[in-house]
Amino acid sequence: MECLECGFIFYQNVAAAVAVIIEKNNHLLFTTRNSEPGKGMLDLPGGFTDPEETAEETCVRELKEELNLNFKTEDFTYFTSQPNRYKSHGILYRTEDLIFTARLPQENNIQLEKDEIKAIHWISKDQIELEKIAFDSLKKAVRQYLAQ
Repeated sequence: MECLECGFIFYQNVAAAVAVIIEKNNHLLFTTRNSEPGKGMLDLPGGFTDPEETAEETCVRELKEELNLNFKTEDFTYFTSQPNRYKSHGILYRTEDLIFTARLPQENNIQLEKDEIKAIHWISKDQIELEKIAFDSLKKAVRQYLAQ
C-alpha cells in the first residue's frame, strides 16, 4: 500500500517463526493444537520470534513454555525454511517458518501448556499422516525430513 500524497509505502513484511523436529527411537514429536488456526490438528513445537530474539532463543523459549523442556541455543541445528500463511482472528499473517532439529534431552519432564497444546504424540516416521499437520509449511518440512 502506498500513500500518493506523502509517498509512504507500507511493506507487509513476514514474521519469523520457528518449529522444532525432535526425533526419538524413529518417532517424531508432534503436538495437537488446542487453539485456532488448526485447532485439533498436529503441529511441531515452536512459535513466533519476539523482537531482539534469535531463532535459536525462540526455540529455547517456546519449548520451555509449551512442553517444559530445557534446551540451550546450541542444541538446535537449522534444517530448512518454508513460507507460511497463518490466519488468526481474521488477520492473515505471512510467516517465514525456520525449522530446526534437536535431540530430546536425556532428563525431561514434559508438561503441556494447556492453552496452546491439547496433547503430545510420538509418531513413528512410517506412520505420519501429512494431511493431519496443521500448516502447509510444516507438512513440506516434515516431508523433506522424512525423505532424507
